[in-house]
Amino acid sequence: MKNSIFILFITVSSLISCDKSLLDQDNPNTLTEEQFWITESDAQRGVNAIYHMFYQPGNWSRWIYFRLDLTSDEGFSKSPWIELADWTRFQYVNYNFFEGNVITYKDTYKAIFRCNQVLTHVPTIEFADEHKKTQLLAEAKFLRGFYYYYAALLWENFPIVTTLQSPTDMPEASTLAEVWAQVEADLSEAAQSLPMQWTGNDIGRPTKGSALALLGKTYMQQHKWNEAKSALDYFITGEGVPYYDLVDYKDNFRAENENNKESVFEIQFSDANKTAEGDIPSSTMSTNRAQFFAPRSIGWSDGQARYWLVTEFKKEKTVNGEIDPRLRYSLFYPDLEADFGDKVYGRSWEWNADEAWFRKYARDYKQNHDDYFNEVNNRIIRFADILLLYAEVLNELDQTASAYPYVDRVRTRVNLAPLATTHPTIGNDKDRFRERLKMERALELCGESVRWADLKRWGDLETQAGIDRVAQRDPDFNNFVLDKSIRLPLPEVEVANNPNLTQNPHY
Repeated sequence: MKNSIFILFITVSSLISCDKSLLDQDNPNTLTEEQFWITESDAQRGVNAIYHMFYQPGNWSRWIYFRLDLTSDEGFSKSPWIELADWTRFQYVNYNFFEGNVITYKDTYKAIFRCNQVLTHVPTIEFADEHKKTQLLAEAKFLRGFYYYYAALLWENFPIVTTLQSPTDMPEASTLAEVWAQVEADLSEAAQSLPMQWTGNDIGRPTKGSALALLGKTYMQQHKWNEAKSALDYFITGEGVPYYDLVDYKDNFRAENENNKESVFEIQFSDANKTAEGDIPSSTMSTNRAQFFAPRSIGWSDGQARYWLVTEFKKEKTVNGEIDPRLRYSLFYPDLEADFGDKVYGRSWEWNADEAWFRKYARDYKQNHDDYFNEVNNRIIRFADILLLYAEVLNELDQTASAYPYVDRVRTRVNLAPLATTHPTIGNDKDRFRERLKMERALELCGESVRWADLKRWGDLETQAGIDRVAQRDPDFNNFVLDKSIRLPLPEVEVANNPNLTQNPHY
């Protein structure tokens, strides 16, 4: 026994006294940073790794919809998971609540890190075709601008990091204006090098139109109306005109006819890998939004739509005296079967009389259930959105009369009469036109994750009077605190671990 102890002591002592470099060995199954960023194939895989962040739960696979759709006046939550529901009604207690805050912050930061990897290493890689390198770098810039855009909408004062970091780095706090400036820079540079269209297996990657559309939105959030018009002119009078048009409304929310002419940028979901979620090579590439937003006994039912949307859809008939057909494809609601003959996932209405649920991106049109492997692409930006944004820009530039045709183009698609015919009192009144446009956007785009940005851009959340008006549609806004709830708190763990960060105001 004593000999055994002595031998063990000698062995441990030898390990302790040996050169530390002997213990610092590379994993033979994993490439090091120096070994990886060498070939064109490495560069392409690096860019693909950024796209893989779309499929993470904190981003477009699941939780971001709770921030963008349910927190807006279009949706809400009655989830039995009380803390989750509280985070859709502005009742934040634990800033480190993972599903409500931390996971989306983490996955956003991780996506930006992957963009920075590409933008740091790919310029040093030799390419046979330098144009291909330029396009890959433009994709990374677009995606970095994309993630900072949503960081600005959610947290506002999100730390800007454009270089690779070590674990000990402490990024400094950034102002909202600085974040917007970063988005502008990334998207402007991306637009210069992205193609107008992709072909083959590359369809779905961002185009020049994708970058200019998001750039236009970025300018609009800052009320830079002239700059926004210049960006959006690409679709209206510029070289992008041949590539975009409106299609059958329902085709924007189904797995068939994806990446159609109305698509400006959409996330490519797939049900090919029916496996676990997460950041691993074989993880699922699908979305489970529909599973979380489906009616009770069909899905988890953590999120649903406000009924005022149904009421608004029914206020105005088509020129043939019919119900606005967009209602059929936008929402589940009590009279859906009576109005259009459609059931809810193959079932007659079984829920409360005043309830509504989001139908967009659901697969009820082809199956009687939903699950974690929904393959329907999310249309992040579509041409109808562009037309309504362009009308808004013209109105803000005191060109109200010129704005009508772009609204009418969207209305005509679903057989509604021209706006001036049905709402003649608007005339050229800028304020009245803006108020009507708010509803036009809700009817066309409800449940498409744009309403939170809209409310902020319109200034509806910047005065108590404005908040009170929103609360008439959505009583959750009675919890909204002026100059506080307009942004999420930074995760407390981030603030505690980084002396260069300051918690957002009033938190």
